[in-house]
Amino acid sequence: MLNKTYIFINDTKYCCNKSDTVLQVALNNGIDIPHFCYHEDLPIDANCRTCLVEYNQEVTTSCTLKVKKGMRIYTDTRNIKILRKENLELLLSGHKKTCHRCIKGHYCKTAETIKKYRIKNKYQKKKIKKNIHQLGTAAEFDPNACISCNKCVEICEKIGIGFLKLEGKGANNRITYNKDPNIDCIYCGQCTVHCPVTAIREQSHIESVEKDLKDKNKIVIAQMAPSVRASIGEEFGAIIGTDLSGKMYTAFRVLGFDKVFDVNMGADITTIVEAKELIDRLEGNGKLPMFTSCCPGWVKFVEFYYPEMLDHLTQSRSPQIHSGGAYKTWWAKKEGLDPKDISVVSFMPCTSKKYEARNKRLYINGLKPVDHVLTTRETSVLLRKNNIDLLNLKPGVVDKYGVFSGAASIYGASGGVMESALRTAIYYLSGEKNTQIEFKEVRGMKGIKKASIKIGRKRLNIAVVCMPKNARIVLEEIKKDPKLFDYVEFMACPGGCIGGGGQPIPSTEKIIEQRIKGLYKIDKKMVLRTAHDNPVVKDFFENYIDKIPDKEKKKILYRSFKKKNKFQ
Repeated sequence: MLNKTYIFINDTKYCCNKSDTVLQVALNNGIDIPHFCYHEDLPIDANCRTCLVEYNQEVTTSCTLKVKKGMRIYTDTRNIKILRKENLELLLSGHKKTCHRCIKGHYCKTAETIKKYRIKNKYQKKKIKKNIHQLGTAAEFDPNACISCNKCVEICEKIGIGFLKLEGKGANNRITYNKDPNIDCIYCGQCTVHCPVTAIREQSHIESVEKDLKDKNKIVIAQMAPSVRASIGEEFGAIIGTDLSGKMYTAFRVLGFDKVFDVNMGADITTIVEAKELIDRLEGNGKLPMFTSCCPGWVKFVEFYYPEMLDHLTQSRSPQIHSGGAYKTWWAKKEGLDPKDISVVSFMPCTSKKYEARNKRLYINGLKPVDHVLTTRETSVLLRKNNIDLLNLKPGVVDKYGVFSGAASIYGASGGVMESALRTAIYYLSGEKNTQIEFKEVRGMKGIKKASIKIGRKRLNIAVVCMPKNARIVLEEIKKDPKLFDYVEFMACPGGCIGGGGQPIPSTEKIIEQRIKGLYKIDKKMVLRTAHDNPVVKDFFENYIDKIPDKEKKKILYRSFKKKNKFQ
């Protein structure tokens, strides 16, 4: 108890850590104090000045006020309420006229705050210039909705990119981008998941999805990424990490999707392709170490910052592109359907997957493998718009050709791609049923994890890396010693896809850790835990891929990479 103390908030006693701020104590105990510029993983700036409290008859920001034993804090005095509302009106009075969700009548958390505190638009300018800045085909920034809280800039710096900047002072300060030609955005969307007012957000695909669902000539497929099922519940009050796979399958059918498949099936395809390529490279047919290429944010990072290392990337496509491509070729042929009539919608924890889906280098016979991508946040909006009470739905099951393994479920966690591939590589090298399924050396939130693992008669030196700042460290190590590793997994976001830019807000390291536990629970309870044992994937390879020309195989299974210039 040496690190513990207590304070009083509105005359109620609360136990807390001596290092806490008053805002942290309030949040930990469910006490309502509005705040926008506070994020527990980022510096405290006190820019928004909405988290006001009264202490010793003085008004101060609770995010900067450190606890003192026995101190008395008041959050609801008349003076506080007046000042808080004034600050909120200054920040948010024009929100509904600039927010893309509010304008389109979609659910918006910031609009809930406006309603709760009865914010008026007395500071609203008469004319608002539409000046939306596009970040590739992934995200966008609306300066009219920005409150200059600086969180997007800080997270961009923290992960090791530094593309976003805050310029100017006082009323003239604004978010802009770094003009340095050697610095570019990787479309990871960490700025969007750290923006408290949707000023910087994903580019919406909701309307496009709704249009396809209404088109009677379209066969519309829903496919959900591993991470979404363990995080979507946060938007509806579920415990963090709760597996809502079954309820989401039901929700997709209620929304009107014709088929409910799964990106996890595509992850099993990716595992097999990647494991075979790893073995091939270990036998001398390619550059080592081999790098994963599932994360489009990471791929953009290499294409822009380290183009000299593109040969290290596995040529395997990503899970959503593999499954989307499979459904528009193999499955379309099975069902006697024209691929042009199929629309594939991916539900992803990521904004860069929108960018990936628009990459023409990934098209198959002129068609996108994936037509639309909705983030976890957009998925929540779509469910609310259709009055779907997710937590009270009866669980459904995935359609036949969406069956997946436990190995696919952990793709969302940093180290999951590596672990899945190792499970299958062991089988291919030994030809025997796996005795080792779990590789706990590659698990966890640590930014760089290194290990030496024996598979068959071979010993592999491996590394698992998340975030660009850590990628730079490992890539420079490899430049100095090319034989340092055999296989390296890279992800752009903290904790992997589970901490992706399309996830629910807030997304903190503590929350990400809980989501990760949820993914490993899914894997643990699965009877089928290795990709090569998936009967659907076996059918895909044995009865389709193995019987088509090599040129057609390459279109469906593999990809290439290209050096990128700024804004490409």
